[in-house]
Amino acid sequence: MIYFAHRGASGLRPQNSLCAFALARELGATAYELDVHLTKDQWTVIHHDYSLKDTTGVDVQIKDLSLAQLHKYPLINRFSADICQVPTLRDLLPVIQEDLQILNIEIKNDGNRYPGIERVLLRNLELYAPESFPKLLISSFDYETLARVRDLHKNIKIGHLCRQFDLSKTLALGAYSVHMNQTRITPPIISSCHAHGLKVFVYTVNDPEHARELQAQGVDGIFTDRVDLFVKKK
Repeated sequence: MIYFAHRGASGLRPQNSLCAFALARELGATAYELDVHLTKDQWTVIHHDYSLKDTTGVDVQIKDLSLAQLHKYPLINRFSADICQVPTLRDLLPVIQEDLQILNIEIKNDGNRYPGIERVLLRNLELYAPESFPKLLISSFDYETLARVRDLHKNIKIGHLCRQFDLSKTLALGAYSVHMNQTRITPPIISSCHAHGLKVFVYTVNDPEHARELQAQGVDGIFTDRVDLFVKKK
């Protein structure tokens, strides 16, 4: 069973912040999930929503900001007095490299909001962490985004993040895994995936008992905000 630190140790630190990922690593995580966007000046940055409203209190779109402007809005930190910012992918990668086994990067790109983000992301990964490519797993809810990733890189692992299971679309991507909400996954879906050599990863699970139930059903991994409940400290 793989336990992905969902947006880092996001139940204990501001989600998708450097301190959330540093804590996850400290707690013993070796698998991580994060979300990427593009700033106006083409920096790949780590954040979940398109807007900063929920994380900074300011309703502004990432696509409309340069990196310098983005860093004027600190993340709300309910856990400590530390000042946290939206990090770049370049700054985050060294934080999680130690003992890294798998890194799931979710591309936020509904409706191709960030034209060219796929090429920028792959180029940045080649520049900043070329040794990590065998450990990368690229996912997105936007199917065309994943298709463009596959066109750009024939061997990179793709996770088909979907609300409705469609095996034919998953297989057309040459996907490695299927990612679904815990409320939508079913034993027949799990069996169908495994019959075609696909891994099944489920989000967002913070209850160890439920995680054990999912594991018994055949789920290969979960995304969790509370990685401390599932992995051992180093």
